[in-house]
Amino acid sequence: MNEQKLPPVTQIAVVSFALIIASGIWIAAHLPKHVPIGPSVVLIALSALLVVTNVVLLARVPGFEWDRFFGVAKWSFLAYAIISGLLLYVFIHDGTRGAELVVLTLSLVIFAVHVPLLIGYTVARYPLVYE
Repeated sequence: MNEQKLPPVTQIAVVSFALIIASGIWIAAHLPKHVPIGPSVVLIALSALLVVTNVVLLARVPGFEWDRFFGVAKWSFLAYAIISGLLLYVFIHDGTRGAELVVLTLSLVIFAVHVPLLIGYTVARYPLVYE
């Protein structure tokens, strides 16, 4: 078995999701009053940095099954883009405005990108491990 050392994509994604959830909890804890947006912005920025880190780490894996990755990730992205769009609609319909809406929208964008990346990675990594 030729087992290649793969980057910790899953672990990084879990930390990224935890940061997004913490940001959402911070905002929800303060609504409908004024939300101090600074902590949420920091959490979102860290989460976005982790998404970029995951993409860079994946791009550096030699022999990675990109065709398989994109074959799965594109449909996952479509599904999560729809889910994120529906959640954004709910936020707007509930009257969320201003900086809070921007931060929640960025959270949904990160969610809609990172989950398909994780699903595509999970499917595409197995030929590397078990060939």
